[in-house]
Amino acid sequence: MPSSCFLPAFICDPFAYVGGGLHGALGSNLAEPLPTLILSVAAVAMLTTIIAVVVMSQVWTERRVVAMMQGRIGPNRVGPSGILQPVADAVKLLMKEDIVPFGADRAIFLIAPLIVLVPSLAVWSLVPWGPGLGVADIDVGILLVLGLGAFTTLGILMAGWASSNKYALLGGMRVAAQLISYEIPLVLSAMVPVLWAGTMSLQGIVEAQRGIWNIAILPVGPVAFLLFLTAGIAEVNRSPFDLAEAESEIIAGFHTEYSGMRFALFFLAEYANSFAVGAIASVLFLGGWLGPILPPYVWMFVKAYGVFLILIWVRSTLPRLRYDQLMQFAWKVALPISLATLVITAALVSLTQGSVA
Repeated sequence: MPSSCFLPAFICDPFAYVGGGLHGALGSNLAEPLPTLILSVAAVAMLTTIIAVVVMSQVWTERRVVAMMQGRIGPNRVGPSGILQPVADAVKLLMKEDIVPFGADRAIFLIAPLIVLVPSLAVWSLVPWGPGLGVADIDVGILLVLGLGAFTTLGILMAGWASSNKYALLGGMRVAAQLISYEIPLVLSAMVPVLWAGTMSLQGIVEAQRGIWNIAILPVGPVAFLLFLTAGIAEVNRSPFDLAEAESEIIAGFHTEYSGMRFALFFLAEYANSFAVGAIASVLFLGGWLGPILPPYVWMFVKAYGVFLILIWVRSTLPRLRYDQLMQFAWKVALPISLATLVITAALVSLTQGSVA
């Protein structure tokens, strides 16, 4: 499925169009490396702004969609159809008092939200939104994405331990066990597209799907996609895998003692990670930015948002699992299936390459 954009260049790739013009203007007045440095800072600032806008749209979409599925109204007071409700929530969190509990390890308590948020934002910089369109494109992109995802475990464990609260500590320990368990099937399922493409570059994986998307490669494609999506839901602590925030047992879990803007950072990281899971799943299995007529970044956004809608659907329909069921599914179901899928993929790739040779 080729990616062809028949619209004007400044619409098909506005970032390259604007970036090239700015670099030329800055280069005529400033010596290197200042133009490159200024453009890099501007790219990061623009990406951060896009993330904030996308997260607000996710919050509104999830509330409206879940309300529709469960026969409720949803936000409908602040702005048309409640569209400004996320803005009101952000203002409310900014105005709330930032409290550090007595007895907490202050330094670790304050830095934990950043340890969770920064890797979440860094993953977005690796997502290829089009041919050559991304803040960074490295040869081992998928490896770095998976490595950055593991940092979330450290930040959440720090938050639970530093809060001087037994419920928060229990929530942090649950996250550590849960994320480590589901990291294994997540990595194994992500290796299926890597084997087909023969590269760990996210751009290379997308380019390798010009003939057929990885999800359509039978019998391993659909299974690997479902495994990746399931493990991704567990990685971002969304229902039915949100045992780290089980209100009936451990109140709000690891962020029980957080308030105001520091709680908002955890909230922002969760939604940023949710969209990142959709984006990476799209890159690995759904052809990434490949698609006809529309600009590549539009296709990438539509596919990533489509996967996020699946996450909303799962949350609104499935009940929360017990913790023993959560762990048993990871080790007794997801891990064996992911190992078998990887072995079958390796055999198919070997047979395919052998027949070609």
